[in-house]
Amino acid sequence: MTAVMIGVDPHKGSHTAVAIDRTEEHLGELRVRASAAQAERLVAWAAPWPERTWAVEGAGGLGYLLAQQLVAAGELVLDVQPKLGARVRLLATGASNKNDPNDARSVAIAALRSAAPREVTAENHAAVLKLWSKRHRDLGRTRTQVACRLHAVLCELIPGGISKEITAGKAARVLESTEPSGAVALARCELAAAFLDDLRRIDAQMRDTKMKLAVAVRASGTTVTEIFGVGPVIAATRIGYVADVSRCPSRDRFAAYNGTAPIEVSSGNRKTCRLSRRGNRRLSHAVHMAAVTQIRYRHTDGRAYYDRKLAEGKTPKEALHCLKRRVSDAIYARLQADARRAAAFARTRGPGGQPGERLCRQRGRLTPRKPALRRSHSRARDHPTTPGRTLTNSSGTSSEEKPERLLTQRGFVMGHQRLLGAGQRSRSDQSICRADQSVPETHALVPGGLGCAQAGTKKP
Repeated sequence: MTAVMIGVDPHKGSHTAVAIDRTEEHLGELRVRASAAQAERLVAWAAPWPERTWAVEGAGGLGYLLAQQLVAAGELVLDVQPKLGARVRLLATGASNKNDPNDARSVAIAALRSAAPREVTAENHAAVLKLWSKRHRDLGRTRTQVACRLHAVLCELIPGGISKEITAGKAARVLESTEPSGAVALARCELAAAFLDDLRRIDAQMRDTKMKLAVAVRASGTTVTEIFGVGPVIAATRIGYVADVSRCPSRDRFAAYNGTAPIEVSSGNRKTCRLSRRGNRRLSHAVHMAAVTQIRYRHTDGRAYYDRKLAEGKTPKEALHCLKRRVSDAIYARLQADARRAAAFARTRGPGGQPGERLCRQRGRLTPRKPALRRSHSRARDHPTTPGRTLTNSSGTSSEEKPERLLTQRGFVMGHQRLLGAGQRSRSDQSICRADQSVPETHALVPGGLGCAQAGTKKP
């Protein structure tokens, strides 16, 4: 057990630290202003306790910068969720006032008594994916807001507005065909034109962000995108928020983390479960989108699994929940395989060979240092990061027995493009792989997913 635990209650303008020993005795207290020297002052104050551990409340939120500075200084830092500190303060014996020193002490006690506290690590390539996925999500919300406002104005100009989904092209055609008859109608047309400009600008930003996400996901070397329905945006969300898959020792824990594991709500002789509202809701949304995409295409293994559940008597929602759990298990298997392959690659290459370090900035964009389809940088058969041979035919084990077989034919399509020649497509086209591409399931993939493996296989 840690000899000294230092709890930190971070704020925008100041940080309060309280040190306690193993018996929860108060050893010291310090309040520092948020400045460039905040970490140095805290480390100098904690120098009398060489066997110390820092517990920062919300190390992924308001205490993010301070936690990263302490990690860079060589300190051991733990992340404590705010609700854990609140529970300690609530269950504490005696009167406990709500102030910064008491909050910092509660954080230290929560970290000291926690069975498996999460250690804060230095930033890696997962932070890049998390940032760009959050940017894409924010742009999507802004676009929905602008589209709704534009549609509301158009409904005041023409009866019924625009049917189905509104796009910049549809709105532009409506405005071109509308002739304002007065000052009020003219003002509405001008307002709609302003909203249309905003919509076009946001669409351009979303396309640029998606391209950056595709480049960052490809540089990470992940195989999550080989699952049907998992594109660059979903893969970046999964990798960015999970970061270290070793946090989840089993696929059940991973399913509980992303909200796809049901919760038991039994009482007496009534045994039942309900949908979980716990876990990371962004990860749950990513799994939901992948499952819905698989249901949309009838040739996928996910759609076949969904139809089997319907035939067993389950409702469409229950069948969707079952499929979401299968997709979660498949993603977990891929993340585990990526982690093992990255660890083996790091041992062979040494420092500097980690995935995500192959990006450079060219013309204001993050791009790989070499063309992605060069032989020296491709996933060749003897490459250390090449996964094992994966077959997507239906003659082997069913997808229900092994959920990681819910794969896309993305590797075959990329290999076919490589056989045609890299000169026929631009680099920007090669950096984006659409999740809805498919080929017949009789084809097989070579290790790494770059071409046909069986002799005599016809090209699509």
